[in-house]
Amino acid sequence: MNIDEILSVFGRHSVDYLLIGGVNFLLNHAGEITFDVDLWVRDEDENLQKTNAALKELGAEWGATERDWKPVPTEQSWLRRQTVFCLTSPYGAIDIFREVKGLEGKYEECKRRAERKTTSTGVGYTSLSDEDMLRCQLALPEAARKPGRVEALKRSIAKHR
Repeated sequence: MNIDEILSVFGRHSVDYLLIGGVNFLLNHAGEITFDVDLWVRDEDENLQKTNAALKELGAEWGATERDWKPVPTEQSWLRRQTVFCLTSPYGAIDIFREVKGLEGKYEECKRRAERKTTSTGVGYTSLSDEDMLRCQLALPEAARKPGRVEALKRSIAKHR
């Protein structure tokens, strides 16, 4: 997986997004194995157009079924079909979220709390805050939560208060 390339392309296309999920945790806390880059994008037509252009540049593929799997369409209307998309690309798997469990309807609020950071090689990204990452974990059914991540986030939040 080439996290830097995925984040660089989304940056070049000026996509308004927040890095969430395992890669966000990996870059900010601990070396956790993860298999995809999770991006929560602002759910507006112009931003979905930028998102689609970034996905096209990355050679991303998606399909509603395995039989329909192919390069993403040129026009972004397909991004309105559902709220979460799991895509593949030569740079790694990418999940696009138009809404996030536990943070429904709060993109703007989360964006204000987010931090601008850089990867170890200097690629910029916008990171969902620890508080909001914890809200996402706690919104999951208990069996689906990652206890190590929950505890690490709680420690980080307590340390910064």
